[in-house]
Amino acid sequence: MSSTIVVAEVPGFLQVFSDGSVKRFPLPTIAASPDHPSDGFKSKDVVIDAGKSVTARIFLPDTTSTRPLPVLVYYHGGGFCIGSTAWSGFHGFVGSLCAKAQVLVVSVDYRLAPEHRIPAAYDDGYLSLQWLARNGAGEPWLEGADLSRVFLFGESAGGNIVHNVMLRVAREPVEGVEIKGLMVIHPFFGSEGRVGSELGGGEAEKWVRMGDLLWQLSLPEGADRDHPACNFEKMPAATMERCKQFPAVMVFVAGLDTLKDRGVMYAEFLKGKGGLAQDVELVIAEGENHGFHVYNAATDSQADSQATRLLITQMTDFINQH
Repeated sequence: MSSTIVVAEVPGFLQVFSDGSVKRFPLPTIAASPDHPSDGFKSKDVVIDAGKSVTARIFLPDTTSTRPLPVLVYYHGGGFCIGSTAWSGFHGFVGSLCAKAQVLVVSVDYRLAPEHRIPAAYDDGYLSLQWLARNGAGEPWLEGADLSRVFLFGESAGGNIVHNVMLRVAREPVEGVEIKGLMVIHPFFGSEGRVGSELGGGEAEKWVRMGDLLWQLSLPEGADRDHPACNFEKMPAATMERCKQFPAVMVFVAGLDTLKDRGVMYAEFLKGKGGLAQDVELVIAEGENHGFHVYNAATDSQADSQATRLLITQMTDFINQH
């Protein structure tokens, strides 16, 4: 009689078994509240593609303004393997940004690895823009959406998705959707080699090895960490040549993050070797850890932290400038 064993584990989040099955542990979630605004916003769940089980949560500010609202499309973090739009950290942060910046947010529940490996998340990210273009006039909550002012943002794996969705949009524009800016927060990239902030040993090494595991679970079968999805410097020249220029980009890194130097390298790549964007701003949150804003939002006592408020202000200013 055969038995299954755990072959990969992210403690407290998921286990992968030898038969390919996956067990995900429950995370604290918040239900959408379409009828009763709270904290300056309301939320509603919608279906993007029923066949692929891709959904989204729309966040709408509680306002009497009749002006068209900029649209932010959000891809959550979680190493491509973990998370959902309903997780309290993602919901809380996105809702706070929605209320502060007075923007409409479409938070995408893309398919997760290892059941759906890259490029599934990228395909779903692009699909969400196509859905936005098709439903801009049909979904009541999108009636006030300004699709000429769309911004993509996300943290960690979500920041990686922002980059790769924009690569596709730069080659295959979505008619009716004009992307004005990208906000890439603590982006999840890597390579077979280690760099700077990944070399500290101890706690840093623990998180780097966790990143390696997540890449192992999310990259295409047989690919290593020099796959272009992970290592942006390995992007084929032909891909870059077919791309139009990226819009303005704001790259956020956290001073205590093992991925800090990857984020710095990414900002430099966009302007330098990659030549994908000319308007690139790098913002460093000194003394903060990876994904601090969503962890703060998941903890009521820290939801209004100074660092999180500053991040929301910086993002709001970026949106208003573009």
